[in-house]
Amino acid sequence: MKRLFDKDTWQEIFGSIQKNKVRTVITMIGVLWGIFIYITLAGSSKGLDNGFERAFQSIASNSIFVWAQYTSIPYAGYKSERAIQLKLGDAEIIKKRVKGIKFIAPRQVAGVFGSAGGNIVRGNKTGTYAIYGEFPEYIKIATAKIFDGGRFINNSDIEKERKVCVIGERTLAELFEKGEDPIGKFISINKLNFVVVGVHKFVQGGGFGDDGDIYIPFATFKKIFNTGDDVSFFMVSADENISGLEVEKNIKVTLKQIHKIHPDDDRAIGGFNLGEIFRKTMNFANGLTFLSLVVGIATILAGVIGIGNILLISVKERTKEIGIRRALGATPSEVRSQIILESVFLTILAGVIGIILGALVLYGINAATEDMTDFPYTNPTVPIPYVLGALALMITLGTLIGIIPAQKAVSVKPIDALREE
Repeated sequence: MKRLFDKDTWQEIFGSIQKNKVRTVITMIGVLWGIFIYITLAGSSKGLDNGFERAFQSIASNSIFVWAQYTSIPYAGYKSERAIQLKLGDAEIIKKRVKGIKFIAPRQVAGVFGSAGGNIVRGNKTGTYAIYGEFPEYIKIATAKIFDGGRFINNSDIEKERKVCVIGERTLAELFEKGEDPIGKFISINKLNFVVVGVHKFVQGGGFGDDGDIYIPFATFKKIFNTGDDVSFFMVSADENISGLEVEKNIKVTLKQIHKIHPDDDRAIGGFNLGEIFRKTMNFANGLTFLSLVVGIATILAGVIGIGNILLISVKERTKEIGIRRALGATPSEVRSQIILESVFLTILAGVIGIILGALVLYGINAATEDMTDFPYTNPTVPIPYVLGALALMITLGTLIGIIPAQKAVSVKPIDALREE
């Protein structure tokens, strides 16, 4: 420790570096490149991780979407190409027969997939927006944000078929004055007055729904649009300890039984398993982080070995100098610590430069992608513990690799070193 703060020690280290500038720089590049790759790849994978989390934050990560399509196989007296229509009663049957369902929300929609939306009027302002018939369970699956002072659809709204609605941020901006509180105010949906009871916050990059969507009670929706008990699709949230794939499979099997669809007909019932997609994307991000760790450590190790080789050459060139120091009274531990300290210094210096360059690259990536809403990528950073861990690894490797040339230096007898030419 005393030699760490000794002026002569650092003068000798810098003197050795200056004698072999090009060789030292080339050797340091190995360590620098290793830590640079590690920081860049780890930060980039973290950006993907953050992006996926942002994309899925507006909905439960174990969610499943199920909808009806057309049959492809004749069955039970029915021809193929038969249109299947999901019904409200299907939800109760699914909940009874399928294990692992936490919530199920039947949804009816107008204004997407080619259907006509709702004509919305407030005063002299008008607009056309997607209208959804909802049950209270939707908010538990979609985890939508409702602004303070408002609420979502509740069971009482369903039972009493109330004309209440939850509007989106864009709907608020386009139909109301800036700063105006919409709660308790009326808007006209298809010439019927609805009371605004809440405003849902649009999650940027969420990818589910739109900031102009309007939610109304399912019972009210079916009366306005005359859809009866038809359901556009089901949103399902599976229990965390249950396989989402298994739940999705069992839901489809149940719906095939209800609607008399051939068990092997894979086209009649469509599905989208967000939980499985989320799992795969998280595994990909974790795999990229692991890859960055492996590649970074391997490159750092190669660079550190290069530093060890340079120090071996340096010790060989400084044999006579070391012999003089030994003859003047320098102990083997002083010579050994000098060589090891030089190894650690070069390793840390290269690592710090690599970290700085990696941070600059991540800053540039962040600046280039911060406005992207159609790609799940945001805030590429490397956690501080990862950086500190990399520095600790470099110090350890630098120390270990420095022991070899240090031992080589102290193994030479002073009298033999003085004879070296």
